[in-house]
Amino acid sequence: MKEVIIIKLGEIVLKGLNRKTFEDRLIKNIKHRLHKIGPCKVKNSQSIITVAPVFDDIDIDEVADCISHIFGIAAFSRACVAEKDIENIKITSAEYLKDHFDRITSFKVEAKRSDKKFPFTSPEIAREVGGYLADTFPEVTVDVHDPDAVVTVEIRDDAAYIHSEVLKGAGGIPVGTGGKAAILISGGIDSPVAAYMMAKRGIELTAVHFASPPYTSERAEEKVVGLLERVAKYSGRMTMYTVPFTKLQEEIRDKCHEEYFTIIMRRFMMMLSERIAKQNECQALITGESLGQVASQTIGAIACTDIACDMPVFRPLIGMDKEEIITISRKIDTFDISIQPYEDCCTVFTPKHPRTRPVLKNVLAEEQKIDYEPLFSEALQNLKVTEIN
Repeated sequence: MKEVIIIKLGEIVLKGLNRKTFEDRLIKNIKHRLHKIGPCKVKNSQSIITVAPVFDDIDIDEVADCISHIFGIAAFSRACVAEKDIENIKITSAEYLKDHFDRITSFKVEAKRSDKKFPFTSPEIAREVGGYLADTFPEVTVDVHDPDAVVTVEIRDDAAYIHSEVLKGAGGIPVGTGGKAAILISGGIDSPVAAYMMAKRGIELTAVHFASPPYTSERAEEKVVGLLERVAKYSGRMTMYTVPFTKLQEEIRDKCHEEYFTIIMRRFMMMLSERIAKQNECQALITGESLGQVASQTIGAIACTDIACDMPVFRPLIGMDKEEIITISRKIDTFDISIQPYEDCCTVFTPKHPRTRPVLKNVLAEEQKIDYEPLFSEALQNLKVTEIN
């Protein structure tokens, strides 16, 4: 019995004349993500996409799990393929749904007839298949108002498809349709969530991480790689650039007033990230900042940080509270890694009383105490590059 995945599009259907561009990108993403599992035939026809494993030994469960993490998919179903003959459809429905019917007490059948040449109307298909299933499984009753399961029979040009359970997709739009941006990634809870949320809006990600050995350990960097691997289940592969940041932080500590440590550190991070972003043809930066969460995330501090670079800065978490962010981090399976006790460079030389309402001219005056351009050049020449798959 041949089983396939039927994919239903969401937001893509609203794209008008640009719809095909989005559909083509989604199909490309699906093929790329399924490549590691095994060859699958991906077909776009009559407003749905079907994914059919080429070989019988390809694990359809693994295919379905992969599909559930791809942005641009609103919903999907595992479906059985049947010949377009009403008797074959009835017999195949009963065979395919046997295990499912063992777990329910009521059902109804809905039919969709895209192929108008099929000799039965949609109500007639529903009645025929529903009657056969009711006779085959007499312990399961027909309930057209509030059934445990809805069996759907779709008659399309190439075949009939039978499915019951509709699974929720990742939503959003296909990665790669929204441009490219660089995410400033730490080992905390927030930045992986920000990366996920911008990938959901079609952004192709490049990651920038700052390390300060010996103040930060290799385990801290491994933690970030682990976080990005979880995000990559949704975003697809990306490149992570690890910036050696120790000398710059030590210069800030030695030459600047303590209350400005954090804001100057953040400005340097933005400057360096922008340069890496431009080298990778990115059009924006992304951070995991949430307004008022810490001293460096007040309106005044954010204003002083933003002016350090020319690129737009996306902050998808800006209006969210911590519980909302944690809920998403649990959903995408990054929370348990984020709370591992390996701290990143943002915790190095943290001032006791950071400036929450910094004045830009004072920040610049402190910043000018450091000859940072040679240190920037040295850091950029010693980037560590890690491919995240």
